[in-house]
Amino acid sequence: MAPAKKRNVSSAKTTEKSAKTAKIDLSSKVESVLESRKCANDVFDMLEFLQSEKEKDVIDAVNACGKLFCTLLERKELLRGKLPGEEEALKGGYNAEDKYRIFMRHRYNSCVEILLEHLDHEVYNIKESALCCLMKFAAGEGQHPLEDLDWSEHYSFPRELIQAVVSRLLSKTSDNSLLISRLQEFLEMEDVRYYVMSSICENVGKAVVPIYQNNVFMLMSNISMPSQESELTNFMVKQEGESCFEVPEHKRVFERMWLGFLKYKLPSSMYKKVLVILHDSILPHMSKPALMIDFLTAVYEVGGAISLLALNGLFVLIHQHNLNYPDFYKKLYNLLEPSIFHVKYRARFFHLANLFLSSSHLPVYLVAAFVKRLARLALTAPPAGLLLLLPFISNLIRRHPSCRILVHKPTTEDETLEDPYLMDEEDPAHCRALESSLWEVKTLQKHYHPDVAKTATLINTPLSEQEDDISEVLELTTFELMERDLKPTQNKSIPLEFETASQLLKGGGDMLGQHFCLN
Repeated sequence: MAPAKKRNVSSAKTTEKSAKTAKIDLSSKVESVLESRKCANDVFDMLEFLQSEKEKDVIDAVNACGKLFCTLLERKELLRGKLPGEEEALKGGYNAEDKYRIFMRHRYNSCVEILLEHLDHEVYNIKESALCCLMKFAAGEGQHPLEDLDWSEHYSFPRELIQAVVSRLLSKTSDNSLLISRLQEFLEMEDVRYYVMSSICENVGKAVVPIYQNNVFMLMSNISMPSQESELTNFMVKQEGESCFEVPEHKRVFERMWLGFLKYKLPSSMYKKVLVILHDSILPHMSKPALMIDFLTAVYEVGGAISLLALNGLFVLIHQHNLNYPDFYKKLYNLLEPSIFHVKYRARFFHLANLFLSSSHLPVYLVAAFVKRLARLALTAPPAGLLLLLPFISNLIRRHPSCRILVHKPTTEDETLEDPYLMDEEDPAHCRALESSLWEVKTLQKHYHPDVAKTATLINTPLSEQEDDISEVLELTTFELMERDLKPTQNKSIPLEFETASQLLKGGGDMLGQHFCLN
């Protein structure tokens, strides 16, 4: 057994030594190729290491190739313009200089192809290294173009390379969320962001599988748009003259990108992700936000949490872009279901509902319908929801005094106990809310939770003109309510019917002495 162990140790040392040698060889090969064209064939060894099965060898080769070809780009030692085949170059009438440039240009293209393939590698470190190297090549090609510019063009950018990178990132089989987040650093550059968006526009409809759609969304949601021309200062490719990148042009391609993505059917989870960021990250940066109306109305019809989230976008279009949306309040009314108190986006919904119902021009029957429906939902709502719902109802009555009739409904002995309100009626104009009363709130005055009972009794008193601030209870959860109830209260001083002794031990020595003397 001893000899075998010795051989294993020797083998490990040999492997370690060969790895060090490989690293030294790669560095020396880069220097030798750059110093002498006679060593040009050493580039094949570098490309071979680039396809190694060992992670460390591949990363070292990526760094070596990055250094080599970026230097060759700076020296302009890669052929510019249309690239002939290598066999054609040998037969044709090319001088030694051109043959060398053609040879290196082909090696550069091979390197780019391998790096693009590595964007699908199983090892993340290899994928990250390949991505960073490709972006270095993009910067190098931008400063030293490999293609001849058309006479009408004044700005050079490696569009094809960026498009190839985007195409690989938008994989149909693997989740590239982590790698896409690494691209964020480069998306801060105006020209990179512009051409990435253009590439997404050309790529977005190639598949409808969930993995692909998630990659597309991740890439698009990582894009931070500029709002002013003065912000357009960070470019990968620095060039003289006027810039072709302006905020309106950015907005147009940004708009085309999102509209192209949203026209395809998405899974429910993806709709939620889009709607969460729609009102503050998408609509403000579109040149024509009203074009989103078809998408928003379609998802608003879905129901549930998706309809709740669509309210944000509709609110922006209605209040900022004069959108006329028929039956909006009817649809909002039908979103009021028992599940509203148990969804993740409850706070956002009631915040928006409060804004929509703040107008003093709403008809009385409509406000009364909302008040009555909320009161009916209160019968089955959890305490945390009730502490939000009861002030919400009070605020609606304050804004619309005509709804006070629901609180002070006159009754007679002959009146039946049946409530005329129609809970199942979808149209608030026909639910007969004004014929009813808020007996539900009266019932909650005997609720088991003391805070709920106390809040419900406030409706019996004349309501003040100042509205209750519901912002403090929008995010209130059952857990927080329980924690607040279980938290020990501070000990307060108990009122006494007699004055407490304050001089019993202070300055009472003489009295004690007299007492002992008398005894």
